[in-house]
Amino acid sequence: MTDSTPGITVALVRDLLREQHPDLAGLALREVAGGWDNQQWRLGDGLAVRMPRTERAPGLQYKERRWLPVLAPRLPLPVPSPVRIGEPSARFPKPWTVMTWVPGEPLDRSPIGRGDDSADRLADFLKALHVEAPADAPTASDRGAHPKDCTDGFDHFFDAVAPGDIADGLRAVWDDAVAAPGWEGPPLWVHGDLHPANVVVSDGALSGVLDFGDMFAGDPAWDLAAAWVLLPRGAAPRFFDAYGRADEGTVRRARGLAALKGLFLLRTGRDGDRGLPGGKPTWGPAGRAALDRVLSS
Repeated sequence: MTDSTPGITVALVRDLLREQHPDLAGLALREVAGGWDNQQWRLGDGLAVRMPRTERAPGLQYKERRWLPVLAPRLPLPVPSPVRIGEPSARFPKPWTVMTWVPGEPLDRSPIGRGDDSADRLADFLKALHVEAPADAPTASDRGAHPKDCTDGFDHFFDAVAPGDIADGLRAVWDDAVAAPGWEGPPLWVHGDLHPANVVVSDGALSGVLDFGDMFAGDPAWDLAAAWVLLPRGAAPRFFDAYGRADEGTVRRARGLAALKGLFLLRTGRDGDRGLPGGKPTWGPAGRAALDRVLSS
């Protein structure tokens, strides 16, 4: 992650609100930790201001503004919805967005305690999301491919951080995913970035899904990896029973992609421990737990 918009301060955000949305400018404003492409500020009790900080961020915000109003009404868990648009100006050269705030604690900071309930909620959410996408839906850029086309990425993270005690098992899971048949159905709506910092938990159960900037139309296996990346140990079978649509090949691809995502989380956590740009210390334990769950199923 390269920050191309340094110096986003509370004073700047407040001034932008006064200029473009003065009715919101008097609400309490505080920065929220996390986020790569966007710097986020909580606005009052029910809103959030998302300020782009990378070159790709405005495109991700545009995608959310275009498609979340279409998707959100049919989704059974709360998701952020755009309510105001901030236009580029002399004070800030990129578009920005005011979204609804989804209450709860990110999963990388507050674990799921109610596994069966969360498995059912995640299954219901993905059943509602995974419908055939329209012809003008966004396509994937850096994700969405069959695992066999992601081997370079897997090898990169595997060589960097794969724990020695489980390395052989992870390689076997990945090889099985590479050998699995591909998705033959129509392109479905896919969130594309389900990991512990992009979902929230309330009262021990999954309660909301965040950050749809990477959504695309394609293979649902990229979301079904969440059975291991998000849910507690032992919850994956209940999730797939409740989801009810995943054939054997899709489950195999999803499990391999969960291994890939777990390694990515582990690498990002290590970078955070070392104080490197883009690192997230809380992601390391989440990544190791995901890898253990992949091998326990």
